[in-house]
Amino acid sequence: MATWTLDKAHSEIRFKAKHLMITTVTGQFGEYEATVEAGDDFSAAKISFEAQVATINTGNTQRDDHLRSDDFFNAEAFPKLVFQADSMTKTGDDTYSVTGHMTIRDVTKPVVLTVEHAGTVRDPWGQTKAGFTFSGKLNRKDFGLKFHVVNEAGDLLVSDEIKLEGEVQLLKA
Repeated sequence: MATWTLDKAHSEIRFKAKHLMITTVTGQFGEYEATVEAGDDFSAAKISFEAQVATINTGNTQRDDHLRSDDFFNAEAFPKLVFQADSMTKTGDDTYSVTGHMTIRDVTKPVVLTVEHAGTVRDPWGQTKAGFTFSGKLNRKDFGLKFHVVNEAGDLLVSDEIKLEGEVQLLKA
Protein backbone atom coordinates (compact mmCIF):
# COMPACT_ATOMS: atom_id res chain seq x y z
CA MET A 1 0.00 0.00 0.00
CA ALA A 2 1.18 3.48 -0.87
CA THR A 3 -0.07 6.89 0.22
CA TRP A 4 -1.20 9.27 -2.51
CA THR A 5 -2.08 12.95 -2.06
CA LEU A 6 -4.08 15.24 -4.28
CA ASP A 7 -2.13 17.38 -6.75
CA LYS A 8 -4.49 20.38 -6.60
CA ALA A 9 -2.66 22.23 -9.38
CA HIS A 10 -3.78 19.48 -11.76
CA SER A 11 -7.18 18.56 -10.29
CA GLU A 12 -10.72 19.89 -10.59
CA ILE A 13 -13.60 18.79 -8.40
CA ARG A 14 -16.96 20.22 -9.45
CA PHE A 15 -20.67 20.07 -8.73
CA LYS A 16 -23.51 20.99 -11.07
CA ALA A 17 -27.11 21.98 -10.44
CA LYS A 18 -29.93 22.99 -12.75
CA HIS A 19 -31.22 26.55 -12.41
CA LEU A 20 -34.90 27.01 -13.37
CA MET A 21 -34.48 23.54 -14.88
CA ILE A 22 -33.19 25.10 -18.12
CA THR A 23 -29.50 25.85 -17.47
CA THR A 24 -26.71 24.27 -15.48
CA VAL A 25 -24.65 26.15 -12.91
CA THR A 26 -21.22 24.75 -12.05
CA GLY A 27 -19.37 25.29 -8.80
CA GLN A 28 -16.34 24.08 -6.92
CA PHE A 29 -14.53 24.55 -3.63
CA GLY A 30 -11.31 26.57 -3.49
CA GLU A 31 -9.80 24.66 -0.57
CA TYR A 32 -9.92 20.89 -0.43
CA GLU A 33 -7.65 17.94 0.19
CA ALA A 34 -7.68 14.21 -0.33
CA THR A 35 -5.56 11.24 0.57
CA VAL A 36 -5.66 7.76 -0.91
CA GLU A 37 -4.12 4.59 0.49
CA ALA A 38 -3.87 2.09 -2.36
CA GLY A 39 -1.98 -0.71 -4.02
CA ASP A 40 -0.78 -0.56 -7.63
CA ASP A 41 -4.18 -1.19 -9.23
CA PHE A 42 -6.15 1.00 -6.77
CA SER A 43 -8.74 -1.67 -6.03
CA ALA A 44 -9.66 -1.65 -2.35
CA ALA A 45 -8.26 1.89 -2.02
CA LYS A 46 -9.05 3.92 1.08
CA ILE A 47 -10.08 7.45 0.10
CA SER A 48 -10.62 10.49 2.30
CA PHE A 49 -11.73 13.91 0.98
CA GLU A 50 -12.53 17.20 2.73
CA ALA A 51 -13.61 20.57 1.32
CA GLN A 52 -13.87 23.90 3.13
CA VAL A 53 -17.46 25.04 2.54
CA ALA A 54 -16.59 28.73 2.95
CA THR A 55 -14.48 28.51 -0.23
CA ILE A 56 -17.41 27.60 -2.49
CA ASN A 57 -17.17 29.33 -5.88
CA THR A 58 -19.74 29.41 -8.68
CA GLY A 59 -18.41 32.57 -10.28
CA ASN A 60 -21.16 34.72 -8.70
CA THR A 61 -20.55 36.33 -5.29
CA GLN A 62 -24.24 36.73 -4.43
CA ARG A 63 -24.97 33.09 -5.24
CA ASP A 64 -21.87 31.93 -3.35
CA ASP A 65 -22.96 33.88 -0.26
CA HIS A 66 -26.42 32.29 -0.51
CA LEU A 67 -24.87 28.81 -0.80
CA ARG A 68 -22.85 29.51 2.39
CA SER A 69 -26.06 30.48 4.24
CA ASP A 70 -28.40 28.24 6.24
CA ASP A 71 -30.59 27.76 3.12
CA PHE A 72 -27.81 25.52 1.82
CA PHE A 73 -24.48 24.57 3.44
CA ASN A 74 -24.49 26.83 6.55
CA ALA A 75 -20.72 27.22 6.34
CA GLU A 76 -20.51 28.88 9.74
CA ALA A 77 -22.01 25.93 11.63
CA PHE A 78 -20.75 23.18 9.28
CA PRO A 79 -17.42 24.32 7.81
CA LYS A 80 -16.46 21.05 6.09
CA LEU A 81 -17.91 18.72 3.51
CA VAL A 82 -16.43 15.22 3.94
CA PHE A 83 -16.36 12.09 1.77
CA GLN A 84 -14.99 8.84 3.14
CA ALA A 85 -14.84 5.84 0.77
CA ASP A 86 -15.93 2.50 2.15
CA SER A 87 -14.91 0.48 -0.91
CA MET A 88 -13.38 0.82 -4.37
CA THR A 89 -14.33 -2.08 -6.58
CA LYS A 90 -12.84 -2.75 -10.00
CA THR A 91 -15.64 -2.93 -12.61
CA GLY A 92 -13.51 -3.08 -15.78
CA ASP A 93 -9.94 -2.75 -17.00
CA ASP A 94 -9.66 0.89 -15.90
CA THR A 95 -12.99 1.51 -14.19
CA TYR A 96 -14.15 1.36 -10.58
CA SER A 97 -17.20 1.86 -8.46
CA VAL A 98 -16.46 3.81 -5.29
CA THR A 99 -18.98 3.53 -2.49
CA GLY A 100 -18.66 5.84 0.46
CA HIS A 101 -20.33 8.25 2.80
CA MET A 102 -20.70 11.97 2.21
CA THR A 103 -21.24 14.30 5.14
CA ILE A 104 -22.79 17.68 4.39
CA ARG A 105 -23.96 19.82 7.29
CA ASP A 106 -24.63 17.22 10.01
CA VAL A 107 -26.06 14.58 7.68
CA THR A 108 -24.13 11.54 6.42
CA LYS A 109 -25.50 9.53 3.49
CA PRO A 110 -24.14 6.91 1.08
CA VAL A 111 -22.82 8.09 -2.29
CA VAL A 112 -21.62 6.01 -5.24
CA LEU A 113 -19.06 7.37 -7.70
CA THR A 114 -18.07 5.97 -11.07
CA VAL A 115 -14.30 6.30 -11.52
CA GLU A 116 -12.03 5.83 -14.53
CA HIS A 117 -8.28 5.44 -14.06
CA ALA A 118 -6.62 7.36 -16.90
CA GLY A 119 -3.19 5.95 -16.11
CA THR A 120 -0.15 6.13 -13.87
CA VAL A 121 3.05 7.80 -15.09
CA ARG A 122 6.33 9.20 -13.88
CA ASP A 123 6.63 12.96 -14.52
CA PRO A 124 9.86 14.70 -15.68
CA TRP A 125 10.86 15.31 -12.02
CA GLY A 126 10.67 11.63 -11.09
CA GLN A 127 7.34 11.80 -9.27
CA THR A 128 4.73 9.08 -9.78
CA LYS A 129 1.31 10.48 -10.70
CA ALA A 130 -2.05 8.78 -11.27
CA GLY A 131 -5.00 10.36 -13.05
CA PHE A 132 -8.69 9.71 -12.52
CA THR A 133 -12.03 10.99 -13.78
CA PHE A 134 -15.07 10.56 -11.56
CA SER A 135 -18.80 11.24 -11.63
CA GLY A 136 -21.79 10.71 -9.38
CA LYS A 137 -24.88 12.41 -8.07
CA LEU A 138 -26.76 13.10 -4.87
CA ASN A 139 -30.01 14.67 -3.75
CA ARG A 140 -29.24 17.92 -1.95
CA LYS A 141 -32.38 17.72 0.19
CA ASP A 142 -31.16 14.41 1.66
CA PHE A 143 -28.39 16.50 3.26
CA GLY A 144 -30.54 19.29 4.64
CA LEU A 145 -29.87 21.79 1.84
CA LYS A 146 -33.45 22.91 2.18
CA PHE A 147 -33.85 25.93 -0.11
CA HIS A 148 -37.06 25.35 -2.07
CA VAL A 149 -38.54 27.93 -4.44
CA VAL A 150 -40.64 27.29 -7.55
CA ASN A 151 -41.38 29.58 -10.47
CA GLU A 152 -44.81 30.41 -11.95
CA ALA A 153 -44.75 27.21 -14.04
CA GLY A 154 -44.05 25.10 -10.95
CA ASP A 155 -40.43 24.40 -11.87
CA LEU A 156 -37.79 24.34 -9.16
CA LEU A 157 -35.43 27.30 -8.97
CA VAL A 158 -32.61 24.88 -8.02
CA SER A 159 -32.67 21.17 -8.88
CA ASP A 160 -32.71 18.60 -6.09
CA GLU A 161 -30.25 16.42 -8.02
CA ILE A 162 -26.65 17.61 -7.85
CA LYS A 163 -24.09 16.10 -10.19
CA LEU A 164 -20.57 15.50 -8.90
CA GLU A 165 -17.63 15.28 -11.30
CA GLY A 166 -13.95 15.81 -11.47
CA GLU A 167 -10.51 15.22 -12.85
CA VAL A 168 -8.04 14.21 -10.17
CA GLN A 169 -4.29 13.81 -10.29
CA LEU A 170 -2.69 12.01 -7.36
CA LEU A 171 0.95 12.18 -6.28
CA LYS A 172 2.55 9.09 -4.77
CA ALA A 173 4.34 9.85 -1.51
